[in-house]
Amino acid sequence: MKIHPTALIDPAAEIGSDVEIGPYCIVGAGVRLGDGCRLQSMVRLEGPAEFGAECRFFHGAALGGEPQDLKYSGALSRLRVGARSVFREFCTVHRATQAGEETVVGSDDLVMAYAHIAHNCVVGDHVIMGNCATLAGHVEVGDHAIISGVTPVHQFVKIGEHTIIGGGCRVPKDVPPFVMAAGHPLAVHGLNLVGLKRRGFSEETVGELEKLYRIFFRSNLVTEAALARIRQECRPLDEVERFCRFIESSERGLTR
Repeated sequence: MKIHPTALIDPAAEIGSDVEIGPYCIVGAGVRLGDGCRLQSMVRLEGPAEFGAECRFFHGAALGGEPQDLKYSGALSRLRVGARSVFREFCTVHRATQAGEETVVGSDDLVMAYAHIAHNCVVGDHVIMGNCATLAGHVEVGDHAIISGVTPVHQFVKIGEHTIIGGGCRVPKDVPPFVMAAGHPLAVHGLNLVGLKRRGFSEETVGELEKLYRIFFRSNLVTEAALARIRQECRPLDEVERFCRFIESSERGLTR
């Protein structure tokens, strides 16, 4: 363990092995730092919060603070972060609002400088948030999603897995899995083919997703009819069913 003499570590914090804590960092009560975490400088971690092994925190990152929610009244909520996630300069991640609730950030995520994850968000694994991207409260982000820089996401929105959203684009509605979305207003502009192939999706799976895309986004069918046709004409792959379940669970409306 390597802790700079100017760092302030609360006695009630739990620090794993081989942790490095740099100059002027603050680690509060109720924080649990996994093995191999690295805090660069002036990082502030507040609890209750749990961070998995080998997370990295760059200068000025602030995680686990009270939510920016007027309903918050001091409840004992928490933040939970997986392993190997990276939090760049001056990004912020807040705890949940109500007692017993939590904000969740997955493993192997990259949260770039000045990005923000608000209370009660659930962010999956391998997610990338660009500089100044912001998630309002109760947002859900699927695995391998990419949210480009200066992109605000409205509260309660769901962003599907393997989706990429262009920079500077307001996101007021749910964005389905496996697609690219951009523009003002936000619209879907095809499958995220490059991302899918880079992540090892087979030609068969990509072909079925292309068929699914044409049915849902190009056939002019209403949602229920499009899903019925997808389930009838596409192979019963897990990715196809996950797409359909996402559409069926949407409450804010869909980006089309």
